[in-house]
Amino acid sequence: MSGTGVRLDKWLWAARFFKTRSLAAEEIGKHRVDVNGQPAKASRELKIGDELVLRQGGVSRTVLVRGVSQMRGPAPQAQALYEETAASIALRAAQAAQRRIAPDPALSIDQGRPTKRDRRQLADWDRWSASLDK
Repeated sequence: MSGTGVRLDKWLWAARFFKTRSLAAEEIGKHRVDVNGQPAKASRELKIGDELVLRQGGVSRTVLVRGVSQMRGPAPQAQALYEETAASIALRAAQAAQRRIAPDPALSIDQGRPTKRDRRQLADWDRWSASLDK
């Protein structure tokens, strides 16, 4: 950890928010990462004390940069690079509780169209009716 700045995409990768630098750069390009309240580019120099707002999968996180690193290390070392704000933690907990209470209706669909085998079984039910048997 050094006192100089580091590229935003490299820091997001080193802090383990994204699995690869290219994924981090892609999310930055989609304007899902703000630095100090402004949309950022992947090449932006990140310094200690900056505030980041990340949107990952519908969940927003606000973190403060506590350290900079250009190398990806173990998870405890990565977690030392940032501190999530109390308001962000409370908001994520509230969103998780809301998802538990009222889940998205689309998530309750177990499967899509019936398979060929399922269609044949449905057709067999219609073909053999108890009213036709004597």
